[in-house]
Amino acid sequence: PVVKNGQIVPGNIMKVTLSCDHRVVDGVVGSSFLATFREYMENPVLLLGEQSI
Repeated sequence: PVVKNGQIVPGNIMKVTLSCDHRVVDGVVGSSFLATFREYMENPVLLLGEQSI
């Protein structure tokens, strides 16, 4: 459950952590990856490609 507008309602929450070696992966790249991952998790139809939409 989550709280929305002071009400307890059903909700979906997924926590994701990314661990990487900063000698190899810049923080901006990791942040971009997580933003893209979030977009796909929130809109899974995007995983099918543009021809499927």
